[in-house]
Amino acid sequence: MGTPEAKYAAFEEKVKRTVYLDNISPQVTETVVRTALSQFGTVKNIQFIRNYLESSNIPQCALVEMENIRQADVIVSELAQLPFMMSGMPRPVRARRAEVEMFDDRPAKPGRGISCRWLEPNDPDFEVAQALKRLTRRHAAEASFVLKHQLQEEENLAKQQNEALQANYKKYDMLDSVIADGTVQCLASHYKIRPADD
Repeated sequence: MGTPEAKYAAFEEKVKRTVYLDNISPQVTETVVRTALSQFGTVKNIQFIRNYLESSNIPQCALVEMENIRQADVIVSELAQLPFMMSGMPRPVRARRAEVEMFDDRPAKPGRGISCRWLEPNDPDFEVAQALKRLTRRHAAEASFVLKHQLQEEENLAKQQNEALQANYKKYDMLDSVIADGTVQCLASHYKIRPADD
């Protein structure tokens, strides 16, 4: 293959042309993402990032690799300016530049070493580790609460959109029936108005 430096440089180029999509509906598939983003350029690869800590009905995230950096920049700028819906879901998709830490298949950075060790209770870093553990649990609880609230809001929005759609359908149905049964012609002749043909 190549040197570790060359592999990492190629990976960094991949990161630059990759977009991180957030708030994707669980019903959205790879085909839907590819079709939606193909208007901005050529989609090379799509990798969904799942959250295994929450229920299945949660917003998904995805890393979408484009053909070049310019296409990735266009996606980020366009989705920042306008709400972008996929599959008609009432959940606008957000986009931002991908970061190295988002990839689970990233190569090791040359010259960087990681060491792991158990901490004893008398170790000075033990309290720091315990504080981080508590903070992580608190963050998970807060994220779960916010996610439940967000999903409830989305369900309410979807219900409102469905009710508005049904109300509009009834209006158009009523207009069609008024035109079909001749009521429009009767009213037009009564008020001496010439109705439009279309």
